[in-house]
Amino acid sequence: MPEGLKIVLVEDDAHVRDSLSQSLELAGFAVRAFDSAEAAIGHLPPGFPGIVISDVRLPGMDGLAFMRRVLESNADVPVILVTGHGDISMAVRAIREGAYDFIEKPFPVGRLVDAVVRAESWQRRRLT
Repeated sequence: MPEGLKIVLVEDDAHVRDSLSQSLELAGFAVRAFDSAEAAIGHLPPGFPGIVISDVRLPGMDGLAFMRRVLESNADVPVILVTGHGDISMAVRAIREGAYDFIEKPFPVGRLVDAVVRAESWQRRRLT
């Protein structure tokens, strides 16, 4: 992963958050994990050089609202949304509103790693 490029992961389920963080770190990514969108938002300054992964269903600000906030100040940040409660219309809406990818739970961790690799490559091209 390019120096300075980080992943911000937002997942309220501690076991899922720890599992995803560990899997992404084992794949070579630097991950900063949060249990809420509100906790993560302060770690995404304008020009954030990284990737955001967020669950859709979160307490407080949900993942779609969080994505909108991220993209307001960081339009070029790939946002990957994951959910166990989605449907096709939610996925289409998320992509139209700027999500880089939309992944339904449960998913093999390789699916998320592949999405992150693609997003990282896309982000790297934008930063060079």
